Amino acid sequence: MASPAPSTSSSPSYPTSFESVLDLARLPWFEVRGGNRLVLVDDGSVGPIIDMHTHLALGFIRRLRVDVNRSTPTTAYYLPLTLPIDLDRYSNKNFDDESLWSMKLDNSLLLLSSWGKRVTHTAPNLVRDMHDLGIGQSVVLPIDLPVGARNADAALAAARRYPELLAFGSVHPMERGIEAEMDRQQAAGAIGIKLHPNAQFIAPDHAKTVHLCGRCGERGLPVLFHCGPVGIEPKAARKRSQVHRYEATLAENPDTVFILGHCGALQHAEAILFAEKYPNTWFELSCLGLSAVRDVIDTVPHDRILYGTDWPFYHQSLTLARVLIATDDRPELRRAILHDNAARLLKL
Repeated sequence: MASPAPSTSSSPSYPTSFESVLDLARLPWFEVRGGNRLVLVDDGSVGPIIDMHTHLALGFIRRLRVDVNRSTPTTAYYLPLTLPIDLDRYSNKNFDDESLWSMKLDNSLLLLSSWGKRVTHTAPNLVRDMHDLGIGQSVVLPIDLPVGARNADAALAAARRYPELLAFGSVHPMERGIEAEMDRQQAAGAIGIKLHPNAQFIAPDHAKTVHLCGRCGERGLPVLFHCGPVGIEPKAARKRSQVHRYEATLAENPDTVFILGHCGALQHAEAILFAEKYPNTWFELSCLGLSAVRDVIDTVPHDRILYGTDWPFYHQSLTLARVLIATDDRPELRRAILHDNAARLLKL
């Protein structure tokens, strides 16, 4: 199971272009209920599922002003349910100009407040979507700066309140007293640490990043890195997230488990080469196009591939549909990616 092998299955051909997220119901695993809910129809060949990559509303500089425990009738995903979807493209390539502008505005450091789409990015809304898609547990990933909002505390509190949620912590490499802060968050329930070179304004190969990752390894805390450029970030952020810049940290910390979020994103072909060289690396599939998912499956040991979605940027069905298509007639591989690998990694 651990060794990848190209599929020899004569599985049916599935469409990859859809009029909307709800149009994914043309695939055999989904149907629309209530007019606006895409629901998994599981005949026993899909579940259980663990989503390794989700977020709740975040705050920066100012305190978090969104009530992440408040349910709203619908969720305002950054990629609207109504836009056309091409599963073979990286997920953000499905944005139109209006929705891309709206997403960037909503995530502006100056405008993170108690309004906008983020007010729907709450724990009960995430749990509701999980139930629709048969997702038993989701990992919530906070992102913190050295000062300002404590998103990690909000994520950890949500995980204590909602048994379906698990929380990573977030400790900035430049923060004072990183070891004490890491211990505090771990005592509060953090099962890993999220690092985001773009949003946290620090490179993955910075000496302080390398140091922090080593301290994570000492505590048995896996590090989930945002890994790779995504094409819509500012130029400086794109420079920080080049895949080759992660290698020094991986090499320096062989006792730390690293999860490469987005599998290197637009540089996935470079990122998956780390699999053989660094057995402490795991590869999370959120946002990758279908052909890229297949590349990962054909290259990375199957026991180190993880399902993730980047909710609420995207509906959780996008990555799920890609995995279901790529693993058609391969039930053991499907279960490993959707559940067993994450369960083993997180010691569930």
